[in-house]
Amino acid sequence: MRQAYQDREREGIVLAGTILELNRRASVYYHLYLDSNRNHVFPLIAAHGALWAGGYFKFGMKLGAFLSLPSLLIPKLRPKRLQQLQQFSNAFREVNRRVCVDTYASFHFSVLHGDHPESHQFVPAPMLEGLGRVHYARRHRQRLSREDRQHVFEAFFRSEQTTIVGPSVLRAAEDFRWPLLRFLALRHCIHFSYFPKATYLWFRNFSHETERVRNGLKALAIAENVGLDTVERSLQKYNVTLNRQFEESQTRATDDCPSPDLQGSITAHL
Repeated sequence: MRQAYQDREREGIVLAGTILELNRRASVYYHLYLDSNRNHVFPLIAAHGALWAGGYFKFGMKLGAFLSLPSLLIPKLRPKRLQQLQQFSNAFREVNRRVCVDTYASFHFSVLHGDHPESHQFVPAPMLEGLGRVHYARRHRQRLSREDRQHVFEAFFRSEQTTIVGPSVLRAAEDFRWPLLRFLALRHCIHFSYFPKATYLWFRNFSHETERVRNGLKALAIAENVGLDTVERSLQKYNVTLNRQFEESQTRATDDCPSPDLQGSITAHL
């Protein structure tokens, strides 16, 4: 089982790409959602998060360049602040990459070994239980109820916040020693493309886990209210061709993974 999980994780690392390749990760997320027979909603919402983040990071870098202009009067201060901003942004991109890898690995590992009594050593028990529901519905070509989809999403979302997102965001915030921009960067205002007009996720401080969980569940509730078909179609509004991105990711995965068993797994699962 350890080897199986490591193989799935290695596939996920290749597919997720570098920290800058947010579109690739959106494609991986989207195809995980499709592979679950549209029952595992976490990857669908995460695909929106990855695509939204692409524009957010570009805006943040432009804002930082503007706000750093007064620092020109102090030698070496502006480059130092811009470097810190870049490191802060990269830390958030790395969080996105790690969550994508974890989502991919846990999904495909649980297909193979989710029923094994020791599988919780590799995937947290709440996630395994939720993925078990997803795989049962997938095998029987069923759709989970809204209540079950929320149960799976919440188990997955809370686990990722505790194990990956929370510690990484706190560390990045502590290392970002530009008070003004750190304050602005943590006060997120998110509007995914499936949100109704004038609907936003507001964060007073993104490093607070309670806010992230509350807004994550709100993003899911909005998705369920507008309909998951609408949420899926609205991925096109980011002007990204996810199928092409995914094909490129899949090609890179099979090229970069030398093991025949690993290549077979990618072909079979994807």
